[in-house]
Amino acid sequence: MKRQLTYLFLIVAIIAICALFLTYHTFGNLEFALSLRLKKLLGFIIVGIACSFATISFQTLTQNRLLTPTILGMDSLYVMLQTLSIFILGTHNLASLSSLGNFFLSIALMMSVSTVLSFSLLKKFKHNLFLFLMIGMILGTFFGNISSFLQVLLDPNEYDHLQAKLFASFSNVKADHLLIAAIMVALICLFLWWLAPQLDILHLGNDHAINLGIELKNLQLMSLLAISALVGISTALVGPTSFLGFIVATISYQVAKTYRHRTLFLTGSFIAILLLVFGEFLVEHIFSFNTTLNIMIEFTGGCYFIGQLLYKRNGHTR
Repeated sequence: MKRQLTYLFLIVAIIAICALFLTYHTFGNLEFALSLRLKKLLGFIIVGIACSFATISFQTLTQNRLLTPTILGMDSLYVMLQTLSIFILGTHNLASLSSLGNFFLSIALMMSVSTVLSFSLLKKFKHNLFLFLMIGMILGTFFGNISSFLQVLLDPNEYDHLQAKLFASFSNVKADHLLIAAIMVALICLFLWWLAPQLDILHLGNDHAINLGIELKNLQLMSLLAISALVGISTALVGPTSFLGFIVATISYQVAKTYRHRTLFLTGSFIAILLLVFGEFLVEHIFSFNTTLNIMIEFTGGCYFIGQLLYKRNGHTR
């Protein structure tokens, strides 16, 4: 009963903030405002659901609630791949590639490279979390250094084009990308929903999961492929959003108070959509575009991450 009330509260809050976001200060041009804001709203829904499913699943695979896929340098990997594509192909050749083609290329590269890296590291260092974290951070730094070196060599016009793609922005989401992204995210999330009972068992630990009949390597590989796809789609759609998944997953654990992933997925998706829409409303109508949603996410997420580290350092385990 308590869980149903929580869902009801979150749904009502989402409907209320979405209605406020869509209709506030339209100045008599409701139809024009809706055409602009609905695109953003769909972007919030897609990214919120993708980040929720990806982060919660990744934390179960790594057996740690402080980690997100970005710990393995996935954001830095996206920056490096985008920089490499412009450095090798140039903006003219990329411009000749269709918008959807560029979108699919970004997702495919993110999926292939990040899945190989994540699975290799998880397989090799799953019993040594410290090394797992260190290798992930070193890879992120390595990708970042390659990107910085190549960006220095770029033509100024190409550099400007690259920077426009690297900053997270919900305002520049292309409408033709939204439908494709929504279909892909829905299919991948349904796949993780199907894997949820196995992830519930994996929550007990790798050894217990193996003893209970879970094929651990297959589960890890399938989950990492789905997680990499979700991160790739989200990043290709709006750019890197490092701390969003951590905030959403941590609040979901505290609100849902369960190990069942289907409940956590739903709760996390609701919370992510609520936070994104409310954050964009503050950016547009309270801060008058003097900041961006990504800056708010990074600042809030960084403070929340430090708070969680201090909380767990004091001996709290939940």
